[in-house]
Amino acid sequence: MVIKVLTFNIHQGRGTDKKLDLFRIARVIRKSDADIIGLNEVDRYFSSRSHFEDQALYLAKELDMNFVFGPAVTISTPKGMNTRQFGNAILTRFPIVKSENHPFDFLPNVVEDRALLEVTVQAGEHEVTVFTTHLSLAPFLHQKQASFIVDAVKKSERPSLVMGDWNMTPFSIAWKKVTRSLHDAWVQANQDRRGGNTFPSARPFRRLDYVFTGKEMEAIDCQVIKSDIRASDHLPVLATLQIKPDIKT
Repeated sequence: MVIKVLTFNIHQGRGTDKKLDLFRIARVIRKSDADIIGLNEVDRYFSSRSHFEDQALYLAKELDMNFVFGPAVTISTPKGMNTRQFGNAILTRFPIVKSENHPFDFLPNVVEDRALLEVTVQAGEHEVTVFTTHLSLAPFLHQKQASFIVDAVKKSERPSLVMGDWNMTPFSIAWKKVTRSLHDAWVQANQDRRGGNTFPSARPFRRLDYVFTGKEMEAIDCQVIKSDIRASDHLPVLATLQIKPDIKT
């Protein structure tokens, strides 16, 4: 079983040209032909910066996909108004079996809240668990969040992967800790720890966006997508993953 996954920090749909254009984001995703897409920096009725739109719903409709939104930030609103939220989303052409959002509550209300979105999909004969996240820039919180994510993937009884904007670079302490338990799809597919840069999109010199897999999956291809470098301040990463043939779910 082979699946294609895409991780993409969409910057609330606002590109490097300052234009808000979700259709442009949808076009990049469609061209990738990914089966499962993990999105970061997604607005849901959040503010005028995104025209108070439910961005995950818009993209799911535009791409004819199933979706789950997982808030990291929730702002209370007056009765009768939509709750303002900001976070992660997963889109997929596969049926969704179940989902759960895991807020990181290590230092609530002190810094911007973060969360881990978990979705299980039915991919052919296999149930696959997919996580997407956007980690903190603060070193202490980043370490706590990374440990939580690795533990969650290791506990999964299904073939699993986690993708997103990790705000870390290869060879960093956090990267070394994660790769002791999970496979970095870029390294596995390309045998190259120095490529795969995704930020900033116009002239990327940092690799911040990753796909990691558990032991039941392996990456047979991984590439940075440059079909529209203006669509967001990050470039998306597309990984082709194979579920090992001896795995039964």
